[in-house]
Amino acid sequence: MRLTAIEEGHLRNGLPGTVGIAAVFPGEPFEPAWVRARVAERWGGLDRMSLVPVPPAGPSALSGHRWSAARPFDPAVHVVGTDEDVDSLLAGGVTRALRPGRPLWRLLVTRRPTPAGEHAVVLLAHHALLDGRSLETLFRMLMDDAVPPSPAASAAVARQRPAVRLGAVGRELRRIGVQGQPVPPSSGGGARPSVAVVGIDPRVMRAARRQPADGRGATLNELLLSTYAGALRACHGPLRSWPKGPVPLYATVPVDLRGRGDARQLGNGVTALRVPLPVDLDSPVARLRACQDQVAAFDRRCEAHRAILPALQGAARTVPWLAGVMARRLARPELTTSLCTAFKWRDIPSHLHGRPLSRVVPLPQLSPPGTANLCLVHTADAYTLTVVSHLCAGDAELIGAAVVRELEAVAAAGAPAARAAQGLRTP
Repeated sequence: MRLTAIEEGHLRNGLPGTVGIAAVFPGEPFEPAWVRARVAERWGGLDRMSLVPVPPAGPSALSGHRWSAARPFDPAVHVVGTDEDVDSLLAGGVTRALRPGRPLWRLLVTRRPTPAGEHAVVLLAHHALLDGRSLETLFRMLMDDAVPPSPAASAAVARQRPAVRLGAVGRELRRIGVQGQPVPPSSGGGARPSVAVVGIDPRVMRAARRQPADGRGATLNELLLSTYAGALRACHGPLRSWPKGPVPLYATVPVDLRGRGDARQLGNGVTALRVPLPVDLDSPVARLRACQDQVAAFDRRCEAHRAILPALQGAARTVPWLAGVMARRLARPELTTSLCTAFKWRDIPSHLHGRPLSRVVPLPQLSPPGTANLCLVHTADAYTLTVVSHLCAGDAELIGAAVVRELEAVAAAGAPAARAAQGLRTP
């Protein structure tokens, strides 16, 4: 079975391609043997988890990779215990390619506790095999109270789609190709990958999500985009002071194209929407409003992508080297500068072997120098931000801390209005 053009691109873009997700639980470490048994039970019948990419036998321009099934399914190959802590696993995993010749995923069971005495199960996979939504789906399937997918769950359900005008397709193609500028490093040192995992005070997040005070409230994605824009302004000033002047910095937001009928389908089912970040706006709330306007257009823009993607993928599948050319071009920091995504773990409470899920820690992929990728996850009452930067050493921590300060500024913007409202209610 041939890889899709998107999968082929992930293998050919010259990057490690590792993405991940960690589920953190209170209590003692899990027994790897028990985890292997659960994995065999829940994932053993999933064809995707047994696929191995086989390189082309002839010239890569004429034939692409193919998926080959590695059977029988052997969880012992993939599920291992480790003495590394969660942060070290994520920091190391993002820069290391997974071992070829076997399905490109690993499940690591930590023996070293977090400072809070928790233990984690960490899933690392190559992006060609699984996207972020697939990682989330797989972890949900491991939970004690998971609902097994029905036989029809993997079949896409046809639905009426609105007609897409040629002008909308053209505008989206221009958005994909217009060059922005990379993220400036904090100093003149060489580019090095760094990973930061930041916990966010839930009270701050709840207050920030109520902004703007006269609006509908903010989604996680809108807050992440706007506070990242503010963090960049705080670290590097307005765009006119950047190396390329007022050229915009574009964030890329992955958007899931799966529908209700194929929501749990594994693989790569997302597209990427580019938005210029409002770095030059002074006010945290003004930046939030600007990002809300951008996100409001996502549904309409996704329809254009649904119209574009079949033609692009068909061309790249016919000429496999084209997938590599497209992937390497899109991986350039001027085009894919910052992947920004956020999601909520909705299955609460979730338990694994009777232990409640404390939080989920995402791991975005590493991109070339001049980039920083961010992912925010809401689990129960925990908010966790992961920053993967390829700038100067330690820049991920600087960006993460700046995003938290911007969230606090957004939350504080509602305090005067709340106090005024309280004063009006006071006799």
